[in-house]
Amino acid sequence: MQSIKFILFVLFFFISGCSDPLVAKIEGQLPITEQRIGLLATALENGQVRNANLINQYAERVRQLKPDLQPLISEFKKDASTAGPMYLALVDRLNTVKTQPQMFNDNKAIYEELLNIYQAADITLFSDALSDPLNVLADMSDGQLPRVNSLTKQQSLAANNAQDFGTGSQLVGNPSYGQWQTNSSGMSFWGWYGMYSMLGNVMGGNRIGYNDWGRNRGYSYYNDYGRSRYTSPRQLNKQNQVDTRTKKSFSSRGQSYSSPYSKNRTGSSGLSRQSSNAQVSGNKFRTSSAGKSKYANKASLRNSKTNTSRGFRRGK
Repeated sequence: MQSIKFILFVLFFFISGCSDPLVAKIEGQLPITEQRIGLLATALENGQVRNANLINQYAERVRQLKPDLQPLISEFKKDASTAGPMYLALVDRLNTVKTQPQMFNDNKAIYEELLNIYQAADITLFSDALSDPLNVLADMSDGQLPRVNSLTKQQSLAANNAQDFGTGSQLVGNPSYGQWQTNSSGMSFWGWYGMYSMLGNVMGGNRIGYNDWGRNRGYSYYNDYGRSRYTSPRQLNKQNQVDTRTKKSFSSRGQSYSSPYSKNRTGSSGLSRQSSNAQVSGNKFRTSSAGKSKYANKASLRNSKTNTSRGFRRGK
């Protein structure tokens, strides 16, 4: 099946007869990105990802402390394997490039997505990204297990003058674990996926609103280091829509508004050089992501004058 997808991908380029130089870059980057995801899978299966190993250890300890949270703990253990939401998201994004290239506006968008997936699948970078679910387990232990690659909870809250949204707040905003849901009044609240909804109970049943979270969020790896790598174009588009809607709401009331992504929060500790570099590029990403996503929506596909919209076979 994978070989058929690759053949179709190559044929799509061949039929287009496009002279865009990005075509060659895309064709060269695709197998390299696919290979790196395979290497990450092997590393997870062989216990070669540091924070994945710690997730397994922390999960076992928290299970002993709080057996009633076993379903949630089991869900977090998946993060240490190829069944985890972060790993599966990378695989899904690669499959989108291979099987639905028309969903992207241009060749540059395709190439940038392949590069982002390639970098996100780096074993060291992926391990750093796992510090968020790992530290949720640490917080669930009520102080018996230390946070990893992060300041303590109290230190981080104090450093950022942040609000304590409860255990699990590191994962708020991360599309691997939930999404922003908007009600009829236009207010957006965080909704957890599946078993992660148990975190709502751990937090005391409090709903986290985008307005409060945006102004007062604390540090998390995803939001402060990994968003530019671990967010698909479609997910980015949804995040931008929520942010734009919230900004307009504030503006209509004559109130100032600061995006939750406008600045980095303090709280990291002992992260890799790869993550530091990712943060630098992530700051550039914050500026560029304020514009239109380079992932075509359904309307743009329907309104195209051709059957392929502005797919990756035609550069801009």
